[in-house]
Amino acid sequence: MPVNVGTLDRMVRIIGGALLIVLAATGVIGMLGYIGIVPLLTGIFRFCPAYLPFGINSCKTK
Repeated sequence: MPVNVGTLDRMVRIIGGALLIVLAATGVIGMLGYIGIVPLLTGIFRFCPAYLPFGINSCKTK
């Protein structure tokens, strides 16, 4: 898997995903909040499959 998620993008994804999951688990928002698992995982693995068709790469390293 090529790395295509940069550092700032990664941090935003991890924090936002974790926040959505916590809000869903505490009942503040509905079950749809568990969609936060997607940005959380893409941030952890530094790979976003949605970036591939558009040729987006926020990672500065090669």
